[in-house]
Amino acid sequence: MTNNIIKTIQESIAVKQAICQDERLVNTIQQVAAVITSSLQQGHKILFCGNGGSAADAQHLAAEFSGRFYKDRTPLYAEALHCNTSYLTAVGNDYGYDQVYARILRGIGQPGDVLVGISTSGNSANILEAYKVAKGKGMIVVSMTGQSGGKMKDDSDYLLNMPSSDTPRIQESHITVGHIICEIVENNLFA
Repeated sequence: MTNNIIKTIQESIAVKQAICQDERLVNTIQQVAAVITSSLQQGHKILFCGNGGSAADAQHLAAEFSGRFYKDRTPLYAEALHCNTSYLTAVGNDYGYDQVYARILRGIGQPGDVLVGISTSGNSANILEAYKVAKGKGMIVVSMTGQSGGKMKDDSDYLLNMPSSDTPRIQESHITVGHIICEIVENNLFA
């Protein structure tokens, strides 16, 4: 049992070390932080979407922006699009689950807003549908995925693909990278 615990922690560390060694990915993290900073400075929104554990990660990261991260500061406009269960279940029932994020973006998405799609596989149909709407509205699309990037790779302005194909290790890295972005944005806006 102890060996399995240590092995799992070492696997998580290995993914984070691979991120550190991936110059392209580190540069993309910096670029995403700059884009989110600029978007918020211009009065735009940061919108997150995901499914299952990735929905929980979307909600977690939205809360870091809208609540606080390290600093006691003005709230930032960030939200996870799945949090209204009445909306989610009505649209899922009436239009299909693949439309739950696309439909809400038709109503609230604006040019300059940032949509962050989180999916370990990069193949979530409802996020791919949301990307179509986001692109049509002039939104900026950021994908947080696993190693391959999946289908979301092609529709992303910025791809944060974690160097792993193991779902738990990808999710752990999504939160780490999300926290780094939150910290950079917070420091940019509230020096």
